[in-house]
Amino acid sequence: MCFRPQNKAVISKPWEISLPVTAKNWIVETDWLAEHLSSPDLIILDGSWHLPTANRDAKKEYLAEHIPGALFFDIDDLSDEKSPLPHMLPSTVKFASRMKKMGIGDGARIVVYDTTGIFSAARVWWTFRAMGHRDVAVLNGGLRKWKAEGRALEDGLPPKRSERHYSPLQNTEIIRDLDDMKALLKKNGVQLVDARPAGRFEGTEAEPRPGLRQGHIPGSKNIPSQQLLNSDGTYKSPEEIVTLFKNVGIDVSKPVVTTCGSGVTASMLALALAVVGQTNASVYDGSWAEWGQENGLPIETGPAK
Repeated sequence: MCFRPQNKAVISKPWEISLPVTAKNWIVETDWLAEHLSSPDLIILDGSWHLPTANRDAKKEYLAEHIPGALFFDIDDLSDEKSPLPHMLPSTVKFASRMKKMGIGDGARIVVYDTTGIFSAARVWWTFRAMGHRDVAVLNGGLRKWKAEGRALEDGLPPKRSERHYSPLQNTEIIRDLDDMKALLKKNGVQLVDARPAGRFEGTEAEPRPGLRQGHIPGSKNIPSQQLLNSDGTYKSPEEIVTLFKNVGIDVSKPVVTTCGSGVTASMLALALAVVGQTNASVYDGSWAEWGQENGLPIETGPAK
């Protein structure tokens, strides 16, 4: 492993708003992480993942450069290998076994980042919360912001951590499966938000995964995930986030279910809702990769109604 500092860079647009604290700090800033890198109870995870169409290798990029001490969290590997759907939540047994081998134990403080800014790190954040882990946060702006600020990087693999006991307890309140979604559609007042780009939501653009229909789950609203972010990859202010949801008719003080293509950007919506105080927003794990199949389930096209 080779440790290498970067040259200092000028930040054109620093994050100026301190996000509110609910039960936890769901978002942490780069300066906070830099000050706590040596904390013995802190685990940093690179949760980078890319769509197959991006032709990028997240693990290879991690080995080339990462935040000092960071471990790689492989979203596809840490999934339900029995499911034909992409990166579905693993069993608690599998998750506990992998965490133990990675040296992540009960009580660890976890900070997740990705190379994009905030993207797949939100999925890792949601996965830990779904496994009952409460002390987990996302690095605002991710590796992109960290590098722009000229902060230190490592390459290669960090020293192997000793195994730790990990005891997950699945938090079913924030997980929705296909049966849940079918039942929800029969109820009035359900708030369902889709994070896909408008073209995919409306059915005017093809899905990146072959074999899926075009459109959205009936009654869904649309907030494309990129609308949550500033140009530097950091989250917009809590006030702006609330406005985004309000503008599509979503009351953030009431239950919300989020969805997307395969549960990744849906987790970005769930994280944004947690930031503004709605900590029990749930994610439809199968998302459009499941609902959009030729399975007879109802769909809508066009703008949200």
